[in-house]
Amino acid sequence: MALRAVVFDYGMVLSNPPYLPAREQLKLISGLTEDQLEQHYWTDRHAYDRGDLTGLQFWQNLVTAAELTLTAEQIDDLNRHDATMWTTINPEMLEWRNELIQSGLKTAVLSNMGDSVLESIEQKFAWINDFDVLVWSYQIRMAKPQPEIYEYLLQKLGTLPEETLFLDDKLENIEAAHRLGMLGIQFSTLDRLREDLISAGLDAFLPLP
Repeated sequence: MALRAVVFDYGMVLSNPPYLPAREQLKLISGLTEDQLEQHYWTDRHAYDRGDLTGLQFWQNLVTAAELTLTAEQIDDLNRHDATMWTTINPEMLEWRNELIQSGLKTAVLSNMGDSVLESIEQKFAWINDFDVLVWSYQIRMAKPQPEIYEYLLQKLGTLPEETLFLDDKLENIEAAHRLGMLGIQFSTLDRLREDLISAGLDAFLPLP
């Protein structure tokens, strides 16, 4: 069956690695070391992505858990710098995405994403609205690797699982897509993606990056 759609994760696929100056601001404002920040940062991140918490609530929880004494303004700054940290782009992937459109394929984004980060992305990147379908986890209170979020995506796209290729940097999210019958490739680099597309025989259905 022919390929009809390519779905991108946002973080570390459409985006480059986090913006380091913003990451440094998180450490500077909080006073946490890199290891301490990393430990606390991921504790509630999935809940934030799933929409259980807003960006401000996420940082308020982190400040409480880390036993920090910060002002409301400082917490707001943490939330703002966190959003900035993820507002980066991978221009080569965006160029490839344009080639996919020109070849007649649908394109979509399926991303675990919190409200403040998405607001920053939408303010800076007008191109984000050019995808056929956008699925942001917090807006529908589901997050990868829940199977329901993939089913929601397929319904919005109007494609069958076997007609849909999903790219994500996290293996667990690719494995969840595979369990539903979707095609999936774990993304790391453009060169590796090209090799994986050829190995899967998908170069017969889409232009190579």
